[in-house]
Amino acid sequence: MSEALAIKDPFGKATTGKLGMWLFIIMDGLSFGGLLIGGAALRATAPSWPNPGDLLNIPLTGFNTFLLICTSFTMVMALNSLEKGSQSGLKKYLALTLAGGLVFLGIQVYEYYHFILDGFIPSTSIYAAVFYSTTCFHGLHVLSGVIYIACILYAANQGRYTAHDTDQVEILGIFWHFVDLIWIFVFTVIYLI
Repeated sequence: MSEALAIKDPFGKATTGKLGMWLFIIMDGLSFGGLLIGGAALRATAPSWPNPGDLLNIPLTGFNTFLLICTSFTMVMALNSLEKGSQSGLKKYLALTLAGGLVFLGIQVYEYYHFILDGFIPSTSIYAAVFYSTTCFHGLHVLSGVIYIACILYAANQGRYTAHDTDQVEILGIFWHFVDLIWIFVFTVIYLI
């Protein structure tokens, strides 16, 4: 009987929460793919396209990219701490991941503020519309991730997670790594190409 159940369970030990997150990531990845491919198609058919380095603050956004990549490390360390039974490590690294996400958003808001002051708004050009739609869509994901991290951190402060109950933190990690990975594609396509 147990062999029959094992054969019927193609997902092994994956929880429904993890499967749900992976399905969400697949669908969301297609949304980002549509934005990036659509932007590339608009660029390919546009009579002219500005050089991103002339309009965008690439060094600042390069730092922001590095910061977001560092938050993937702190997210890994949060889960690693929990697996080792370290509640303080879990809380510390979740707080660092949260702080990194907030700084990323702050830098993005700072960047938008200066663009708007300079008259670079979505209605300025197709390039501006592609820039804002793609980076704002990603920014909403970072904001969602920051709220998600805050909820998990709150539960961690209540003693909710143990070395034997890591599922919710793992699911958060899957989402956060996705957000970080997608930004690398967005940064490359929008800021560097």
